[in-house]
Amino acid sequence: MRPKLPTNIMKVNKIMTVKIVLSLVLLVGFTSCSKKSDSKGGSKATGWKINDKKGGFQYASKFKKQATGPGLVMVEGGTFTMGKVQDDVMHDWNNSPNQQHVMSFYMDETEVTNVMYMEYLDWLKRIFPPDQENYKNIYEGASPDTLVWRNRLGYNETMTNNYLRHPAYAEYPVVGVNWIQATEFSKWRTDRVNEKTLEDQKYLKKDGKVSDVSADKVFSTEAYLASPSTSMGGDEKLVLKRGQGRGAAPKATTSADGKTNEAKNVYAQRSSGLILPEYRLPTEAEWEYAAAADVGQREYNIYKGQKKYPWSGSYTRSGKRQVKGDQLANFKQGKGDYGGIAGWSDDGADITNKVKAYPPNDFGLYDMAGNVAEWVADVYRPIVDDEANDFNYYRGNVYTKNKIGDDGKVELITAETQQFDTLPNGKIISRNFPGQIGQVPVDEQETYLRQNFDKSDNRNYRDGDKQSTKYFKFGGSEEGDEKGKMKDNQRMYDSPKHNVSTDSLGNMVRKYDKSNKRSTLVNDDVRVYKGGSWRDRAYWLDPAQRRYFPQDIATDFIGFRCAMSRVGPKSDHKKTARNKR
Repeated sequence: MRPKLPTNIMKVNKIMTVKIVLSLVLLVGFTSCSKKSDSKGGSKATGWKINDKKGGFQYASKFKKQATGPGLVMVEGGTFTMGKVQDDVMHDWNNSPNQQHVMSFYMDETEVTNVMYMEYLDWLKRIFPPDQENYKNIYEGASPDTLVWRNRLGYNETMTNNYLRHPAYAEYPVVGVNWIQATEFSKWRTDRVNEKTLEDQKYLKKDGKVSDVSADKVFSTEAYLASPSTSMGGDEKLVLKRGQGRGAAPKATTSADGKTNEAKNVYAQRSSGLILPEYRLPTEAEWEYAAAADVGQREYNIYKGQKKYPWSGSYTRSGKRQVKGDQLANFKQGKGDYGGIAGWSDDGADITNKVKAYPPNDFGLYDMAGNVAEWVADVYRPIVDDEANDFNYYRGNVYTKNKIGDDGKVELITAETQQFDTLPNGKIISRNFPGQIGQVPVDEQETYLRQNFDKSDNRNYRDGDKQSTKYFKFGGSEEGDEKGKMKDNQRMYDSPKHNVSTDSLGNMVRKYDKSNKRSTLVNDDVRVYKGGSWRDRAYWLDPAQRRYFPQDIATDFIGFRCAMSRVGPKSDHKKTARNKR
């Protein structure tokens, strides 16, 4: 039998127990209040309530991560050796090994196919009817050149007539598209993807993109962000004032005195987290990094040597037991041999082949070698200037800004102000579409006293501009002589200068540059293309190979795929050491 404790000790124990309980209650209360306060989104800067229904600062605090756009695959960025490590049999040494780093980005799983491009053409034809005078050159300017298949001594009329539109070639990569057309397709794709996203989130009228769209009511991402109320022709039935889905703006509220407080920030914005970055052509560094996919042979924090091809090994045939001997890409086997012997283990294609016909690389990307070569964004120069930059390397920046009208608002392109460019080969291509914001070059307002850039056009920076030519004189005139222009014999890249114009009757006048003093084909309008194609030998399958072609000319062996920058963290996964996995 336990001894009975004195009364005074029992009282002390009760008091202590009560104090402990009260302390726990207060602690839990403060913790819950803190969590409750945090859950309400109190500002760490001011303590004010964020996303208050009464107004104030609205923010997409529930945003998780960037959505993956249609057709894209995530490519985690990192460092890699850009350039050739194999024998340079061409002896041009235009891609010496150099260390580069690219940020994480997204890239199309496959090359853009005929059916994808046909959707673009169909949209243009419906919105901008070619039979109308204002729009007659839009559809024609975007159409691929099907005559690229013709050859002086070959019968290829089947491809000329059928390759683009016949359903048998629907999933084959589109060709006959020049660099400019590929860039315009990327811009169109950006707007269509963002248009669908805003429609799904009820910022745009449901099915308005099909039932109500017209040439004067076209959705443009940048025009919507700059001035939602005037975008899509200012039609309030199409551009809704209040979203009701994820990331939606707050509803209007009614105060105690009966007054209606209209909700603020009722249109989708960058801060909503719904608008995807633009689809675009990948930079050369991005393309080479993604094609090589060295991540597949990583050993701790190093790579086990650079690959010769987008797959491991030095051979073009598979070594796996189940498919041993099968070709890993579509390329030219040898002279007069584009696919192999009939009925044998060949590459399965005479010309191009259906996308995903060959295994993907370690990033999950298909046809990064063979099938068709691909346009990238960069202007070609014989060197990659890693001394100037080793992060997200890209040559081709031409900075612009929104055109502001006399009323102080952004100026939207109309059918009357739309502009067309006549290319050196005579093809007419639309520079912009109605509904988009007009663009003008940046000027001293943006460049004054900046250290990172000092002019709008930077394509020839440190490789052909006045600072990099041997004729440059410090303190001299702006471009080399007293008239402000550099002499032709002093230019680093003295390429032919063809000119196309029209006479008073509207007839096209082609003026070819017949000078025999030109020293190069390189200029600011030639673009890099990467990877081998169905017309190329295995040598060109190396991701480090780089060639160039005029941006306004198409071929039967160059296609393209799109990329998209990633916003936010480099990766969605926590990294651990290899031995801890």
